[in-house]
Amino acid sequence: MAELKGKTAVITGASSGIGEATALHLAQAGATVVLAARREDRLEQLASRIQSKTSADVLTVPTDVTKREQVEALMHRAEESTGSVDILVNNAGVMLLSFLENDHVDEWEQMVDVNVKGVLFGVHAALPGMLKRGSGHIVNISSVAGHEVFPSSAVYCATKYAVRAFSMGIEKELSRSGIRVTNISPGAVATELTDHITDRAVTDKFSKQELKALESEDIARSILYAVSQPENVNVNEVIVRPTNRKES
Repeated sequence: MAELKGKTAVITGASSGIGEATALHLAQAGATVVLAARREDRLEQLASRIQSKTSADVLTVPTDVTKREQVEALMHRAEESTGSVDILVNNAGVMLLSFLENDHVDEWEQMVDVNVKGVLFGVHAALPGMLKRGSGHIVNISSVAGHEVFPSSAVYCATKYAVRAFSMGIEKELSRSGIRVTNISPGAVATELTDHITDRAVTDKFSKQELKALESEDIARSILYAVSQPENVNVNEVIVRPTNRKES
């Protein structure tokens, strides 16, 4: 695998979970990392951790991915500070599961804004620079929910199917441009996402299930694998599911 020294990676949703783990792994591989999320205090804490563990350069840019102008400002700041955005990890997302009959329409809208529009805005802001340089790597975080539909997750699945379809479309349009595209579809991951579910019917259902979950680092390693490949290799799709095997 190629080293990431001299590369700049912008990671949205970097304040926790998969984004946080990805930032650490890419920094350890030599990349300059640009951390984007709404929680500035968490970004600063992560930046300090990265700097204590690696020699990587770190930039924090508080960003709400539902605001197009903030995502544009994020990419402008990253390019101005580091010279280029070589890797974009569109990771920011929410999973507000609910049964349709309970009509959590505000949460449906929030998922569309973060999970779909946030990805669109990220590509919109990063793509011109990548096209100009004739190189770059876009990593979109979808989900196994972008491959299968589950009760209580109709809207969430719809957003993740959209991310996966968009990833496929980018790859087909840009296949000769030098820009690589990877869609990552994690299974259940132990992150904060489930803490934000407000539908009691869903949380009660989850409390009765024993779910084997992945760790954020498992997905971060998959992202690192994809972006570390030689320039002639494009890893288009990665699905990562937990096994039922108990750790010894």
